[in-house]
This record gives sequence, structure tokens and C-alpha cells, in this order.
Amino acid sequence: MTLSLGLDTFGDVTLGADGRPLPHDQVLRNLVAEGELADQLGIDFLGVGEHHRDDFAVSAPEVVLAAIAARTRRIRLGSAVTVLSSDDPVRVFQRFSTLNAISNGRAEVILGRGSFTESFPLFGYDLNDYERLFEEKLDLFTRLLRETEVTWSGSTRAALKRQRVFPALAPEGLAVSVGVGGSPESVIRAVAQDLPMMLAIIGGDPRRFLPYVDLYKRAAVEMGRPLRPLGVHSPGHVAATDAQAQEELWPHYQQMFDRIGGERGWPPTTRERFLAEVAHGSLYVGAPETVARKIAGTVSALGLGRFDMKYSCGGLSHERMMESIRLYGESVIPMVRDTLSARAA
Repeated sequence: MTLSLGLDTFGDVTLGADGRPLPHDQVLRNLVAEGELADQLGIDFLGVGEHHRDDFAVSAPEVVLAAIAARTRRIRLGSAVTVLSSDDPVRVFQRFSTLNAISNGRAEVILGRGSFTESFPLFGYDLNDYERLFEEKLDLFTRLLRETEVTWSGSTRAALKRQRVFPALAPEGLAVSVGVGGSPESVIRAVAQDLPMMLAIIGGDPRRFLPYVDLYKRAAVEMGRPLRPLGVHSPGHVAATDAQAQEELWPHYQQMFDRIGGERGWPPTTRERFLAEVAHGSLYVGAPETVARKIAGTVSALGLGRFDMKYSCGGLSHERMMESIRLYGESVIPMVRDTLSARAA
């Protein structure tokens, strides 16, 4: 199995040279340039998240990905994640089947419930239906993937009877994964739908997710499903030295953590906690050698087929993200592959 090493971003609103937040339109144009660079460097995948709040510029990732597809040749392009619970599965399918056609089969949708809730009232959904919305809509989406004519009924949208949906997929189909934040129910759901699982590990020792990996494998055996490649999404930043990477990221990490944490009742973070997360947790921050060594360790510990580093973080500037992408593609990825090859020899 070939290891996939990619990047993703939420389209965080970054700071300009004057220290002020850039307007959303400029952030989106910069994101397209970041995608172009990632393709030129041979990075395997670029994921773009969906949010509906003022600190993230991307609410329609498929449109951004289509713009990147038109300017790139090989990089796979997907969402990270598509909030299926507050969307219509038919329209999600149509948008990504269109992107797949435009990109010559390079599209992927990572489906999730989302870690933010703004999309639910925005599109008229009740948060009390959180679980049922995702359960039913994921079931419908997988049928759209695998059946030419779909008959389906549920309580969250109108029923379908022998319905065809266009544009139809090419015989190769569409790559689909389920984003999992760390609940056993989500793991079982991914296996039941016969879909690969992407673990969002944003803090703590990644090895604490080993029980979920084991659960995925046990459930696959019990349900008679094939073992799909497992992936991890975690934040990181690469610079010339460890100290430089930490200094560049810290103020933006602190501001973002405290802003979102304040909404959720978390205590403010500290530099000591940040450095502990860099040293022992799930922040992949440092020089290329440091980041590569840490990624290789996570891949080995969890038996991964995929690792995607979230390279954006709050106001971290476009210029610094471009340099991080360059170092990730030119140095980190080759080092990870060499390290894992040496261990396997």
C-alpha cells in the first residue's frame, strides 16, 4: 500500500503585511495559489474545509477546488470535511461528481458532521436531530455512489423512487471517506457503510486513538468488510528550524485556540501547553527533519495509509504557509518515505 501524504486547510482568514485580517476574497485567491504550489511539489492531496463563520473564508469548498483543478494536473482534491448533516446528499453528490469530471477523476469527498454548528440554523436544521441527520444522509449518499437508480426513504428529506442523479460517475467512481472525531459510533458507522476512515487528531498523543483503529479492524472482520486504508488529519507548520516554526505558529495558535475555546468553555491555552503538544502531542511543528520524524512515528504507530497535515492556523500569513508547503513537499515527504522504507527493510 502506497502511503498518501497530503495537506488540508480550513481557509483561515489570514493577516496581511499590515497585521490586519485579509478580506475573504483575497484569502480565497491565496488558497488557489497554495493549491497550485502543492501540485507543483508533487503533494498527494489537498483538502479544503467547509465553515460558515467569519474566521474561515470557505463555505463552498467544491467551487474553490474546481478553481484549483483548472490550474493543476495531478494533485487529488477534496473536502475536509463536507458537513453532510446540514446539506442535501443529492446536491453534494452532484457537486462532487461534477468536480470529479472537471479534474479528470481527482476529486474526493470527506463526509463529516462538522465540529461547528453554524450551518444547522443557517440551513434550517434542528441540532436535536444531529445524529439522525447524519445517519440518514450518509445512507442516502452511499446509495447514490453505488446505485444507478436510487430508491430511498427517510425522515430528513423527500423520498426517492428509482431516481437517477446526474452527472453520472465514470466507471472508476468517486473517492469517499468519513471523517471521525473520536467516537466509537462514528467508527462503526464508517465500517457499516464500507468507507475509509479519516481520524481528526488535533491534540494529545496520537497513540490514544489506537483503540479506534482496533475497533475499526474488529468491526470490519465481524461485518465482512474489507480493511480500508486509515488516515489521520492533524495540524502542523514547517519552517527552517524548530525554533522558527514554533515562533511563527505560536501567536496564531494561541489566538485561534482561545477564540474557539472561549466559545466552548475551555480555559485559555499557555505557551507551555503549546510546546508540550509540539513535543509529545499532535502538533507537527518544526524543521523538516522534526516534522518528518513525527509523521513517520504516527504512521507506524497507527498503521496508516494516509496522513494529511492542516497547514493553516488562524492569522498565519499566506507567505509563511507557502514556505511551509514548500518545505513539506520538498523535504518532509521524501524524509517520511525514506524513514518508513528503512524501518521496513
